[in-house]
Amino acid sequence: MKGNNASNMKPPADIRFLITAGPTREFLDPIRYISNRSSGKIGYAIAEVARALSSQVVLVSGPTALTPPKGVEFVAVTTAEEMAKAVWGRFEAVDICIMAAAVCDFRPTKTATKKIKKDAFSGVLELEPTPDILAELGRSKKLQVLVGFAAETDDLEKNARQKLLHKGLDFIVANDASTFEAETSRPSFLGGEGKIERLPELPKSEVAKAIIERAVRLVRRP
Repeated sequence: MKGNNASNMKPPADIRFLITAGPTREFLDPIRYISNRSSGKIGYAIAEVARALSSQVVLVSGPTALTPPKGVEFVAVTTAEEMAKAVWGRFEAVDICIMAAAVCDFRPTKTATKKIKKDAFSGVLELEPTPDILAELGRSKKLQVLVGFAAETDDLEKNARQKLLHKGLDFIVANDASTFEAETSRPSFLGGEGKIERLPELPKSEVAKAIIERAVRLVRRP
């Protein structure tokens, strides 16, 4: 993951960041939903590091128990559809987009308007894909640096590499799925031309710094 010459880089204070964090929720009825184990910790840590560099930081977050860093523009969302609209509407104006959110891949085809009673449930839940936010960003990006995440239970680097290529990312952060609720992680950074950088186990705050440092190196002036 080679950076650009310093003469071609924006000063960090001028860099505009868009960061996503947390899970999404996809509702079966007004009470029940599908979600995942994402705590949002890494996304919030990334936003905090970015805010230390720049005053232009937007954090789009699904539901978490965390307090947003001071000084960021905070956008709260719940569903994948809401996150897609929030991100797509802001992407053109930023320099770096870091998609740390764990967006649900599927949602119920129908959401009941009232609580589904146990004795009325057929036992079959029909699902459909949610918007592929990352793929759409990859197709539409111009000079933006686009960073994605891969959380896997097996074949971590192989699956992350496929996502890197298929989504049009500048680099991807690969983590074992067991790190969702942990305070530390041992990520691998995969970039173009088969490049890979494996980090030791670190607090998520340190991982966030490493991600921001590498993303900033890739920023180009218009």
